Amino acid sequence: MPKKTIDRRTIRTKRLIRSALAELMEEKGFDGITVNELTVKADINRGTFYLHYRDKQDLLEKCEDEIITEINEIIKAALQLRPEEVVKLKHYFEPFPFVIKLFEYILENSPFIKVILGPKGNPSFQVKLKEVLRKALLKRVQTFNKEKMMVPADYWTAYLSSAYLGVIQSWLESGMKESPRDMSVILLKLTFLGPVTVAGLIQTTKS
Repeated sequence: MPKKTIDRRTIRTKRLIRSALAELMEEKGFDGITVNELTVKADINRGTFYLHYRDKQDLLEKCEDEIITEINEIIKAALQLRPEEVVKLKHYFEPFPFVIKLFEYILENSPFIKVILGPKGNPSFQVKLKEVLRKALLKRVQTFNKEKMMVPADYWTAYLSSAYLGVIQSWLESGMKESPRDMSVILLKLTFLGPVTVAGLIQTTKS
């Protein structure tokens, strides 16, 4: 059998299993799930499941790792932006392409990401995702003029990473009514103008 056919079958099987995991976690939480329920929901046999995963914990960890790895790759694009590009996009309130791509990825994988970031999900995943965001921001802040910063870099990265994660969770929980591009604009305004200004408490003009 051609390798591409095997790869496609493997990818499809893993997607079915991850989809089944998301549905069952939404229904009863991770602790209440059995491997048998996963295989029935995914319409596969137990042998196929164990071909890819040791148990349900291994499944959860690998699904989380895949999401974190792919999001991390998207966020790395932020580090390639030159300062003049950032200023130009900010001036015209044009969203960053990598942020649009991030929200598109979250939308595409929303069944699993929504559950894993929700009340029936895994709190440690939130910690992992926030850390990915924090590290990316930390690398960016290293290019700043530290003398011009009004707050310590650690607090700046902590504030933004928590805020970004909160926006992502709110978007997922509210049904993702806004498009990835609209969400990117929202993040852009929150980042550059701040919560007080975007709330209309301080008037400003584009500069």
